[in-house]
Amino acid sequence: MAIDEDRGDPSPPVTPATKMSRQQILTLISMASINFSSMICYSILGPFFPNEAKKKGVSQAMIGLIFGIYALCTLVGSLILGKYIVQIGAKFMIVAGLFVSSACTVLFGFLDQVSDGTVFIVLCLITRCIDAIGFSASVTSSLAVSAKMFPDNIATVLGFMEIFTGLGLILGPPLGGWLYQSFGYKIPFVFTGCLLFVAVPLNMWILPSFDAVPSQNSFLRLCTRIKMLLICFVLFTLSSGLGFLDATLSIFAIEKFNLSASSVGLLMIGLSLPYGVASPIFGMISDKYPSIRKWMMVVGGMATAVSFCFLGPVPVFHIRSQLWLTVLMLVVVGFSLCMTCIPTFAEMIACAHENGFEEGLSTLGLVSGLSSALWSIGMFFGPIIGGYITEALNFEWSAGVQGALAFLAASLQALYFTTEHIQNKSQKANKTEISSQGEKSPLLPETDRPTVDIS
Repeated sequence: MAIDEDRGDPSPPVTPATKMSRQQILTLISMASINFSSMICYSILGPFFPNEAKKKGVSQAMIGLIFGIYALCTLVGSLILGKYIVQIGAKFMIVAGLFVSSACTVLFGFLDQVSDGTVFIVLCLITRCIDAIGFSASVTSSLAVSAKMFPDNIATVLGFMEIFTGLGLILGPPLGGWLYQSFGYKIPFVFTGCLLFVAVPLNMWILPSFDAVPSQNSFLRLCTRIKMLLICFVLFTLSSGLGFLDATLSIFAIEKFNLSASSVGLLMIGLSLPYGVASPIFGMISDKYPSIRKWMMVVGGMATAVSFCFLGPVPVFHIRSQLWLTVLMLVVVGFSLCMTCIPTFAEMIACAHENGFEEGLSTLGLVSGLSSALWSIGMFFGPIIGGYITEALNFEWSAGVQGALAFLAASLQALYFTTEHIQNKSQKANKTEISSQGEKSPLLPETDRPTVDIS
């Protein structure tokens, strides 16, 4: 029995509802369809597009730009659409974004018809930019809707959603490689684009409309806390590593291990399968034990740093590149990325509320927009800088740079959280000391005490 300190009367403990409503179940189905279809379209390029682009005279750095421009436009779209999610409408953003992204995916499949060189590069960049705007609209809004519908267990729900993200990432590369080898360049994009289009009427039917009041808060105010900036840096390092692997891993595997496009697709499962399997587990742990979320990010970041350094491995270790080691490190990267990523959104929401932001769709839109934007910055940085370092040096050194970034982010977080823990402990000790001194102090001052004259 809980005791109300103000009234002194017993009150029954609050037990959260465990049964989901029909609308929550439908929202889960909607979010799952968005994650799965979007990720399968996104990941389908990895096994064959870099090699196909090289045949058309595109350099490694420019291939990185084609991958990275997607993230840059997602960054811009996430910030703008996250700010105005209430005015535009969360449901409309999801449906319109899916439609635009599906159309661009199909269109990308016909770019092999254009001439080599500059024309091919420009059309790839334009198509990817428009596709990214649609993607940012659907993903930013889906994050906000998920947090709105499941405010008390958002990490668990996001962990469940990441199963479908993982499934999309798992099926995309081998499916893309198989369709490419069997039917040529067009069919992978046409098939996945149509699959994404199916999600449009599905979400029009099952998603509710959300009414909310626009907020006057801004992204600038959201980023005034050091804790928020550190979480943003963590998101950047995670997405940078994934973007780097998207643009460079397939060429490294083909040249180093003589793998086919379909085999490279299977190789990438080593990254996405552990991520999808571990996501719901880490989500439930994050919601059940909120106090360890920050240390999950630290430990996951350290593991990510080590696995990237041994992915090549970095030449300073004098270890020869071997397929089994690459697969093993991809598995570790998948688990560690999941362990680091899952708690971040819940921690960002908590930090926003601590900073005075009101609870509502407008704040959730800002947080989801910032999260998507930071993820996109990393996805832009990773392929371009990673591609440049790979071209100038090799894949092994480039992977080591990604590991160093993850180590830096984890170290800064560990330093901040340790300092915060020491300060909180010191403040509690001071409060306890002041409280004990107050209990020991006399009821009357020395001057006011009665005196007895015994003379």
